[in-house]
Amino acid sequence: MFIPFGGSPPLRHKSFSDVGQVQRFLSERAMHSCFYSTAYWRRPHELKMGDKLWQGADLIFDLDGDHLPGVTDKDFPGMLEVIQEQAWTLWNDFLEPEFGFQENYLQVTFSGHRGFHLHYRDPRLFHLDSEARRELVSHIRGEGVDVQGGLARYHDGDAKGWTERIRNGMDDMISTLRSIHRGEERAGGQLKRLETALQSLQEREGVTSQRSAAAIKKLAELTDHDGRIQRLKDGRFDVLGNYQGLFLNLLKADASVVLGNAGETDEVVTIDVRRQIRWPTSLHGKSGMRVSEFPLARLDPDGAAPYNPLNEAFVLGLDDAHQMEWTVDDAVAQFGEVRMESKQGERFSIHESGATFLVLKGWATFV
Repeated sequence: MFIPFGGSPPLRHKSFSDVGQVQRFLSERAMHSCFYSTAYWRRPHELKMGDKLWQGADLIFDLDGDHLPGVTDKDFPGMLEVIQEQAWTLWNDFLEPEFGFQENYLQVTFSGHRGFHLHYRDPRLFHLDSEARRELVSHIRGEGVDVQGGLARYHDGDAKGWTERIRNGMDDMISTLRSIHRGEERAGGQLKRLETALQSLQEREGVTSQRSAAAIKKLAELTDHDGRIQRLKDGRFDVLGNYQGLFLNLLKADASVVLGNAGETDEVVTIDVRRQIRWPTSLHGKSGMRVSEFPLARLDPDGAAPYNPLNEAFVLGLDDAHQMEWTVDDAVAQFGEVRMESKQGERFSIHESGATFLVLKGWATFV
């Protein structure tokens, strides 16, 4: 599928016999965005889906930073940092150890904008239908996890999987709540993040318990007590009284504790057995950045040579040549080592890559 410039309808049902045909097609008409089908078809050139004869599909995990609670793409470098950590955790903590996925079937790409794609091409999994793929996502997102049961095994040194995640999340959550109660510098952001995470949990699972800032602050007050914390770690959740349910839901909902360890994988992409995904080496029409493939080891943010899209995915000119003006406040962009923070009305000079990015984002305009 190809999306032209100018708002024209997408071009669908295109098939090519080799890469040369694709290159010739694109050289004749530049496209806003390029996609390919993750499904395999016996007759891909047919115009009716029923006539294409579906044979199977890749398994795709699409992680977008703006899907995470409390994360915004207006801090673009901060968002990419968080989502890269999530993508690595998804592979390192789930797909490889728990599902037995093998690196030789994996393709890793930067999406060209807000996140990363993990393409898994094991022929033994091509046949999985949408429901089977949904079960993978449900496990990754912790749906149906017995939080209280996991905490009851808090001292089990052999804990694995979600039990281990819940146990590790206990300390993080207590630290967060204490920070909120004591009014530390980061408390406001933490409180907002927890509110957003609870809202997300409600939308997914219909949770209707307390989720207001006032309730979270009261819970924070209750947990800022050494003796009470020890009883919580011993499985005595009743010490929180009416706030027991809120505490358990926070452990499950908080993106930096439980679901954050899972990675906020986009369920719609993973379960879709006829999905279109961005073509590696193409430019993303909403950023001008390249959809880039790189080795799995470089997905690890703490590895020897982590992939950095802010250095590697800008492929247009890098000479300062364009005068521009910010049209928004409080947006953060970064090009290589140059970090920019917007102030509406302020003028500046930027290279072609930066100008393309900022115009497509709607953050600046030419003057």
